[in-house]
Amino acid sequence: MSPSAEETAEAIGALETRALSVSIVATSVLGGGAVLWGVLSGARVILFDGVYMLAGIALVGVSLLASRASTSRPSVEYPFGRHAATPLAVALQGAALLGTLVYGAADAVTVLMAGGSDAAAGSVLAYGIISALASLLVVMLLRRAGRVSALAQAEVVSWRAGMLLSLVVALGGGVALAMVASGQEGAAALVDPILVLIACAGITPMAIGLVRDGVRELLEAAPPEALRIRIAEAVAAGLADSVDPHRAATLGEPVIRSTKLGQRLYVEVDLVVSRGQWQVDEEDAIRLAVTERLNGLGLLVWATVALTTVPLLTED
Repeated sequence: MSPSAEETAEAIGALETRALSVSIVATSVLGGGAVLWGVLSGARVILFDGVYMLAGIALVGVSLLASRASTSRPSVEYPFGRHAATPLAVALQGAALLGTLVYGAADAVTVLMAGGSDAAAGSVLAYGIISALASLLVVMLLRRAGRVSALAQAEVVSWRAGMLLSLVVALGGGVALAMVASGQEGAAALVDPILVLIACAGITPMAIGLVRDGVRELLEAAPPEALRIRIAEAVAAGLADSVDPHRAATLGEPVIRSTKLGQRLYVEVDLVVSRGQWQVDEEDAIRLAVTERLNGLGLLVWATVALTTVPLLTED
């Protein structure tokens, strides 16, 4: 790892830690307030929102541990580092979010079957507005870190989900107020559990996305298409700058394999050459040039460039 790559890792780690610390404080304050508000008002949807947020505190703690692990230096025991901690934490956060949604949906169905909830519509409306604004503020605070950190981005997704839930709560509170004003108290009692079901349906795709992204990285899937294109461009630029044009004409099309694990980007480039025509120092020059271009992607690059006279070795 080059000095610039180490500096990048340290900067990302510091930004990540700050973002996760902000998320823990915000979650503690808003989640605790929501649980208290939900208990006092009797609103199931507010209580669900509070439980949803407080359950995330432990997961943010896991993310902090993952951040420290993924930015630690390689060791004898972990020669490639511990970058898998990042997608593991992301997948766990998504799975826990799914579990919370299942709990909320089951509770809402139980309340519906019992005839609804007597929650005060005005209280539900007020909570939804305040919580949505608070969640939006946290999203704005975390957005910068989310651009470079998968862990911070998972928090951004979680807070966006919370903001969506709060907006649904506010809308439902307004609808319930209108029903009560028009004398439809029985129908208004069904709004609270229905809100929970709507919120669960809206948040579920976000939770599934977190699980899918984390598992894909753990299974060493190919990175997103946009990143694959940039990798191919970096490889092409490195070859153009390190190989004489006449010599480059004898090279076959490079076979590129890549995967992203947290902040670590693994890239393997295989080139088929004629027997006895290329030297080790030429291979080194290509690898240095390609790695230099890949370092511009803002990730920790582990690049391998291999020249071979056996095409079979480039196949999967």
